[in-house]
Amino acid sequence: METTSAAPAPELASGVGAAARAERAAALYVWLAGLFPSSEPGAALVAVGGLGRGEFAPYSDLDLVLVTAEGSAVDPASIWYPIWDAKFKLDHSARTVDEALEVVDSDVKAFMGLLDARLLAGDAVLAKKLHDAVVTRWRRTARTALPALRELTEQRWERHGELAFLLEGDLKEARGGLRDVSVLRALGYTGLTNGTRPAVHAALNFLLDVRDALHLTRGRRGDRLMAQDRAEVAHLVELPDGDALLRRITDSARTVAHACDDAWRAVNRWLTASGGSGTRRPLARDVIEQDGEAVLARTAVSARPDPALALRVAAAAARAGRPIARPTLEWLASYAPPPEQPWSAGARYALFALLGAGAGLVPIWEACDRYGLVTGWLPEWARIRSAPQHNPVHRFTIDRHLVETAAAAATYAREVSRPDLLVLCGLLHDIGKGLPGDHSVVGAPIAASVARRVGLPEADVEIVTRVVRQHLLLPDTATRRDLDDPVTVDAVAEAVRDTTTLELLYALARADAAATGPAAWSAWKGRLVADLARRVSAALSGQAPEPPTAAPPKPEGPLPAVRVTEERVTVTAEDRRGLLAAVAGTLALHRLDVMTADTSTVDRLAYVSCAVQPRFGGGTDLEALAADLRRAVLGELPVAHKLARRGGPPSGGAAPRLMWHPATDAAVLELRATDSSGLLFRVASALEEAGADVRAARISTLGADVVDAFYLEGEWDDPARRNAIEKAVLASLPGREGT
Repeated sequence: METTSAAPAPELASGVGAAARAERAAALYVWLAGLFPSSEPGAALVAVGGLGRGEFAPYSDLDLVLVTAEGSAVDPASIWYPIWDAKFKLDHSARTVDEALEVVDSDVKAFMGLLDARLLAGDAVLAKKLHDAVVTRWRRTARTALPALRELTEQRWERHGELAFLLEGDLKEARGGLRDVSVLRALGYTGLTNGTRPAVHAALNFLLDVRDALHLTRGRRGDRLMAQDRAEVAHLVELPDGDALLRRITDSARTVAHACDDAWRAVNRWLTASGGSGTRRPLARDVIEQDGEAVLARTAVSARPDPALALRVAAAAARAGRPIARPTLEWLASYAPPPEQPWSAGARYALFALLGAGAGLVPIWEACDRYGLVTGWLPEWARIRSAPQHNPVHRFTIDRHLVETAAAAATYAREVSRPDLLVLCGLLHDIGKGLPGDHSVVGAPIAASVARRVGLPEADVEIVTRVVRQHLLLPDTATRRDLDDPVTVDAVAEAVRDTTTLELLYALARADAAATGPAAWSAWKGRLVADLARRVSAALSGQAPEPPTAAPPKPEGPLPAVRVTEERVTVTAEDRRGLLAAVAGTLALHRLDVMTADTSTVDRLAYVSCAVQPRFGGGTDLEALAADLRRAVLGELPVAHKLARRGGPPSGGAAPRLMWHPATDAAVLELRATDSSGLLFRVASALEEAGADVRAARISTLGADVVDAFYLEGEWDDPARRNAIEKAVLASLPGREGT
């Protein structure tokens, strides 16, 4: 066997972009070809996967297959060892054509890789034989191979999530990522789909650019874009900042995901076809269902289409739960004009029918947005499209969150007198995000402008404006204020003004939370918001205020009485200053985060109830916790000393903020700050030492921040007294000691 001395490994281009990838691939092709024994017949070296496609990132693996005929004398090690010596990570195999076909019959991933096989050196006829045999086998076994591929794809999506809505997503494996483009290419080989269209090619090139930049930033292989990498990656792909990078990734991933949905529908139609031309049934005027998709009726295709046509098609598809056929979307994008301003009654009706479709709204809105229809209806959409939300409570981008909220709001349509305004407010409630200032305040006039454009009367425009402005009023007040205080209810009633607005705010609060994510709502929060809504409704109707909530019954047996579960801690004791600090400090010692806390004092008995969760996961020794709580309340546990031995909590985040609000026979001191272990203990202790009597407290944790409201007994009009309390609280916060 004739061998050749291995040439030194090439210096690969370190740039970002298609030209750099092509240069890297070309250099590798030449080098790898030089490793092959040129005079040996019956063998071929082929690149598969990304290397075969020429999509080689700076630190990608080399995926190679040595194809051999029976009796070939080529030693695979003579090729693999020089590659290993050059420090490349190698994924390799050596097989005959028949052996390769046996592998692909049981390995869909190997099947897909060989579809992209590229000859590097050796027997071109043998390499072509392999590729032709793989493509033929792929098409012949499609009825079994495609369901297997779909199952693997869905499992991958389940593991890695959707790239469009992940702040730290896997560029390759997440839904809408690079792996899905390979799936589209594989589906194209069956002849059932169009493979990758121009929009998908553009999305692919950008995602490949981001992966190139990520490799260069880290100096190693990797596909998950972490927060600390964004700024440098953005610079390398010539974007201004990390947010711009996330928006482009989201937009590209949505394009790929939408193409996948369209392709898999085509596959499913083929798999389930009975040989007929498909059923046709009317869905709405100018819209019919054919083969499970909403399509334009032939009579709707005219030289001057109705400006409401696109909305009507979207509404019919959403209500029927059917996707809009791609040719229909392409025609509407090219020929259907947006509604004239102000909108006609027909266009307005179609919009509300679309928004009120519930779960069917989301995929239809996404599809229409992919084809540019949405910005024809709402030009404001372009500013928020694919805009990230960095609050970990939120699971979607701003635009998707708005659509999800409208869909969730539709489930409350029967609870309100104006369901049309409810779904519109759901779509617009966060329209001000991304602009300077409070998004509720700056979003209200934008929502008003949209409401006027769609043709709503001024009375309805005023309601929409008020709801968008006040959409956080109920949940914020319910979790941060004492609902037994008449001042609380009166302030909300004054802001709400009427029962119609109250109905909309209550329904929107629940829909907003459902669209945000599981951390945005709880049974506890739901009870508080419902209680506040009921009390405000009574106030708006002129009813007398409800009596204060009755105190819990006095526990039997000696005090303090302690009750602990995995999720809640309740302590009843004789009233004394510092009880809240003692409980909070003990919970911190047991590494429990206080998610919410309520305190109250009735008939010289003090009650503290806290919802808790382990800071680092794991279980809690409930017996030991209960014992320590009793000792702390009795002054027998040196809480401050034990916490001090652990060291101070970390500082950081935005500067803390203190605000004062009125209350009945008290003042509310509201603290907004970065959360940290032991924070509640430190603040409660500071209030105690400064001589403040905490009548009640509402503690709420929002991601990395807290909004804590302390009801301080007595008069607090004296600026000097307020200043002393503020100084004490601020000095207790992490990083502020001694200030």
